[in-house]
Amino acid sequence: MESNTRDHLFEKAKEFVYEAGQRIKDQIDQPRKIETKSNPNDLVTEMDQNTEKFFAESIRNEFPEHRLFGEEGFGDDIKDLNGIVWIVDPIDGTMNFVHQKRNFAISVGIYEDGVGEIGVIYDVMGGALYTAVRGGGAFKNETPMKMNETKVLEETILALNTTWLIPENPHVEHKGVEALVKRIRSTRSYGSAALEFVYVAEGIIDGYLTMTLMPWDIAAGRIIVNEAGGIVTTADGEELDMLNKTTVLASHPDIHSEIVENYVDLKQRKKR
Repeated sequence: MESNTRDHLFEKAKEFVYEAGQRIKDQIDQPRKIETKSNPNDLVTEMDQNTEKFFAESIRNEFPEHRLFGEEGFGDDIKDLNGIVWIVDPIDGTMNFVHQKRNFAISVGIYEDGVGEIGVIYDVMGGALYTAVRGGGAFKNETPMKMNETKVLEETILALNTTWLIPENPHVEHKGVEALVKRIRSTRSYGSAALEFVYVAEGIIDGYLTMTLMPWDIAAGRIIVNEAGGIVTTADGEELDMLNKTTVLASHPDIHSEIVENYVDLKQRKKR
């Protein structure tokens, strides 16, 4: 992607995100119409839908040749990442949005031919804008984020969901993750993948391990963590699938391979 094109896209992405965020803040205290999707805890509100619709209209008006890969049904039928594709999660952390009115984010990743070029994540109520342009570093507002400090596993804090530790979990051998939790300093769970990615980039946490994310959960955060010096792969260290559901490990580079090699044993890997 030419630098002038990328710069223009970056400015427009930030413009769209700020406007969408202001729309959410203006209506944050209004009664919500809440529905469920795949299960009773998979929530969607009219604000999720209206925000994605805003992005769809804004992108198509400004960049009619671009495509939108979104969660709420206003995007294109995406089978590949050819050309320029905006991968958008209008409200990442809908449960937090509904119950807490905070700790949620707007996430926008822009990819060209499958390569992540621009990542923008906006902590709407916290007011922090996390950004990255490929090759240009990662930033929180105007402050650079870079992983310089050496990390050892015993001194790390990881974000992970407690479902990793349930014996009946169909995806992972829980004993490995249980051993990991016993070794590290502590765990956290924030309820928003986008925020957990940027917290890794910022150094608030040292890693984020999760079983089931969709491309719109990952697209922007992956770029930001990479530009901050971190590593993002599947939980077993493979390249991410940016078209389908996947496991994810995003972490400081000093601990990434140790977690993959010693603590994450995915059940589907045993079957291969």
